[in-house]
Amino acid sequence: MKGLFKSKPRTPADVVRQTRDLLIYVDINWNTREAKREDKMQELSKNIRELKSILYGNSEAEPVSEACVQLTQEFFQGNTLRLLIVCLPKLNLEARKDATQVVANLQRQQVHSRLISSDYLEANKDLLDLLVSGYENMDIALHYGAMLRECIRHQSIARYVLESEHMKKFFNYIQLPNFDIASDASATFKELLTRHKSTVAEFLSKNYDWFFNEFNSKLLESPNYITRRQAIKLLGDMLLERSNSAVMMHYVSSKDNLMILMNLLRESSKNIQIEAFHVFKLFAANKNKPQEIISILVTNRNKLLRLLADFKTDKEDDQFEADKSQVIKEIAAL
Repeated sequence: MKGLFKSKPRTPADVVRQTRDLLIYVDINWNTREAKREDKMQELSKNIRELKSILYGNSEAEPVSEACVQLTQEFFQGNTLRLLIVCLPKLNLEARKDATQVVANLQRQQVHSRLISSDYLEANKDLLDLLVSGYENMDIALHYGAMLRECIRHQSIARYVLESEHMKKFFNYIQLPNFDIASDASATFKELLTRHKSTVAEFLSKNYDWFFNEFNSKLLESPNYITRRQAIKLLGDMLLERSNSAVMMHYVSSKDNLMILMNLLRESSKNIQIEAFHVFKLFAANKNKPQEIISILVTNRNKLLRLLADFKTDKEDDQFEADKSQVIKEIAAL
């Protein structure tokens, strides 16, 4: 007789629906002190772990694509993503980690060859506002940051963040006193400014003045060594990207930018010096140098030539040596 009453195994869609019901319960009844809520929280954590197991597989089995499709469809049809993001601060640490992995995986799941997560986020852009402002809350900053980096894999979503007022906040987030959060914000900032080439080129052209003003004063001239090092590396990556060539020409025509780069060349840190050199060489190689750039280079010619003559990388680097010889030649010939 026992066999007659076995419960039917839950489908992936059932797990999503149950997770959604539990999230709604937790959201509404958060302020009630009751053992029932604790039970519901445990059940919710178990469900989120099961969602993760369906999407990623486990030690015994690989993920099944049909199950992943079912889960993804139900997840986005029923607004579960919104609930999971909004309720994340109420979850315990392990459930937060699992939820972050679930959200990350869903950004890559295709249904009928479409990334339906991108369509959902397009229609719910306020969720991105919530994820970005997560950097202001120490408890959830790293979870929201990881989710945000996965969401901006979609070009239209990255464009939304780039064009929003949030971009200005990143200059402060990168300098937060908490090292882990500042590093996470820096990783997101870099992703926004390097992943989608055409969108980035458009953003930098339209927002050149305020963006590089902030970038120079808050990051390149920051008192914090790590901030300066990451910023000069990112600047090189941006300016050497072919799609940003117009922005690069604009940047290397400014005497203020040149002065900042010359100061970075004199840093005691070899890492910063080398990254600064990769940007400085663009000023030297510019065939249409404005007169004020030429004047500064001529005034500082002897110092620059002495500095460059002693300039070496830790490992042998033929390309670096060739670039250095070319820069020395350009400056000597002015």
